[in-house]
Amino acid sequence: MSDKAAVLVAGSWGTALASVLADKKMDVMVWTRNAAQRDEINDLHRNERFLPGVELPPHLRATTDMKEAVEGAKAVVIVAPSSAVREVARSLKPHWTEDMLIVHATKGFETESLKRISTVIAEELGCEEGRIVVLSGPSHAEEVVKRCPTTVVVASLDESQASAAQDLFMNSYFRVYTNRDLVGVELAGALKNIIALGAGMSDGLGYGDNAKAALLTRGLAEITRIGVEMGANPLTFAGLAGIGDLVVTATSRHSRNWRAGYLLGEGKSLEEVLGSMGMVVEGIRTTKAAHTISEKYQVQMPIAKQLFHVLFEGMDPRTAVEALMGRDRKTEMEVMSLETWEQWHT
Repeated sequence: MSDKAAVLVAGSWGTALASVLADKKMDVMVWTRNAAQRDEINDLHRNERFLPGVELPPHLRATTDMKEAVEGAKAVVIVAPSSAVREVARSLKPHWTEDMLIVHATKGFETESLKRISTVIAEELGCEEGRIVVLSGPSHAEEVVKRCPTTVVVASLDESQASAAQDLFMNSYFRVYTNRDLVGVELAGALKNIIALGAGMSDGLGYGDNAKAALLTRGLAEITRIGVEMGANPLTFAGLAGIGDLVVTATSRHSRNWRAGYLLGEGKSLEEVLGSMGMVVEGIRTTKAAHTISEKYQVQMPIAKQLFHVLFEGMDPRTAVEALMGRDRKTEMEVMSLETWEQWHT
């Protein structure tokens, strides 16, 4: 098998990861449905819609033909929006072979089924979930393509698959750690987008650093609480996929989720926000999924709950903040149930 990797699809993060692989002198083929985008990448070495002003490696190529993209690849990296992952994996299936490494870097859930992305991919490929690797961590595409120092984590139920992904991506500016907690890394990457929306909304309301620091801290507790109930290791949320990704997503103007929240805080409607963004804002779909998941597991997620009211029920953002501040008195250490705490300490 050649030293080839395929990246599906050519959004900002997919293009950035393709650039990392191209810098390792790999034969990198990016798949896109858009013929104009294909031609722009191949002829001009640019992807202006998603990464304006960035010149891509000249040997990074694009195609609209899934077979051409995947055939002979030793690794396939899926970076589609969460709503498109199942369709992309289904298109990949006829060209997938058992010896291909499958990595995904999508941060979200399949909203309708509430399934994690690795589960969706495994179902469509007809393989064990242990074959799938998730890549996550604090990593803006805009900085990765400029070769800024970046550190991420790859996780799989199969340690050999995680190690293979580590070898695939690691270079002088892109450092990669491994983790066996697939569930935790995947949940952390998805759920932090909710808190980033809230942080942007707080900034849009002009509430300052005190409010945002509290939001991030309590948001991390909220993410950890539901994550542990779903089978994750609580330590994962103190690592790169947890607090690391939360900080970078909730404090930067590079973050779509922060920008969307900011516009909401300024008084824009959800329709106005989505119309102005021009890209997928995963935190919006994830908020809906998390609201349902919290009810299913009977775990309190007060920040996600109030954001759900703002996004889908028309609640004024200031009213949502008042509801959070007016909650009953709590102890700070209510992160997980006593039963789950004992499970992790026995």
